[in-house]
Amino acid sequence: METAGPGIIFSILVFLAGFSVLVFVHEWGHYIVARIFGVRIDTFSIGMGKEIYGRTDKNGTRWRLSAIPLGGYVKFYGDASAASNPGDIPEGLSEAEKAECFHFKPLWQRSLIVFAGPAINLIAAALVFAFFFMQYGVRISEPVLNSVEPQSPAAVAGLLAGDLILSVNDEEVERFTDMSNIIRLYPGATIDFEIDRQGQIIVIPVELGIKYFEDRFDNRYPYGYLGVRSAPAQRQELGLFGALSEGTRQTVNMADTMFTTLGQMILGLRSVNELGGPGRIANMLGEAASLGFQNFLFMLALLSLNLGIVNLLPIPVLDGGHLVFYGLEAIKGSPLSKKAQEASFIAGAALMLIFMVLVTLNDLQSMAL
Repeated sequence: METAGPGIIFSILVFLAGFSVLVFVHEWGHYIVARIFGVRIDTFSIGMGKEIYGRTDKNGTRWRLSAIPLGGYVKFYGDASAASNPGDIPEGLSEAEKAECFHFKPLWQRSLIVFAGPAINLIAAALVFAFFFMQYGVRISEPVLNSVEPQSPAAVAGLLAGDLILSVNDEEVERFTDMSNIIRLYPGATIDFEIDRQGQIIVIPVELGIKYFEDRFDNRYPYGYLGVRSAPAQRQELGLFGALSEGTRQTVNMADTMFTTLGQMILGLRSVNELGGPGRIANMLGEAASLGFQNFLFMLALLSLNLGIVNLLPIPVLDGGHLVFYGLEAIKGSPLSKKAQEASFIAGAALMLIFMVLVTLNDLQSMAL
């Protein structure tokens, strides 16, 4: 049964609040590590454009809310702009000023400062997942087929009840949910199952089926279908360290899923129409918030994970692009020429613009359906 959505105004307000929290967490990662290494911070901005509110702290950092509530930045002392481009090395600074300037810090410190933003988004996601595991525990079942549905892809391929799944698509599995998560990524594809059948190790290729998950808001998502069931899962209570370990495991698994999905889109194996922009994200956050705070918190954790991963992509203008430049600097022994870096940043900006146009078109198309 279709449920009415939460409303456009509600979704927009929830999106702005939630996205601002994620941006603050990301930029705080850059900020705190930069402070540890003695870098002076000129500006910490939530939002872009004209300042609508701000204050300057005792360290000289201007904390500000800006008019355009999308994105944010930390501007280090010596930066020509908020982008902290590797080629923007200021001239004419005294030794005391160089000691506080980001661009004169050792390469390993600059790399850690840049990496800290995406890293703290991943850490935040892991902590939220750990919070849920502490509350609800974890349900675990071994990757053993308890039953196989007649005429299902599993039955057609020859999988049998009692088979122990060792790996799927060359990925080792430890739990039944590991197998399920991999299968869902490959609707309609043929993938190999390595199984232990009464002590005999065999590999069986299986052509997966395609099913669609439809949520209560009438959104439909394709996923791979095998047609098997596990034995009843055993629920385990988790303490602090167990929950942290499980939260980290969940984060790593979901990050792997996101990278796999992205790779499939690049290779044309998955439609880019599945990508969503601000409109779709706002709708998802609004839907989650309408179902309760815990649903909203879980969705924020997913978005934090996405934000961290996207920023690690090796695209100039993103943190991952900066890290690529630092890697090349480490190999070469000196930074790339300013001209080469500027050309790379223009190409990266163009690529991101194309991406934003694409996801915006996807948003408009989904709203028109």
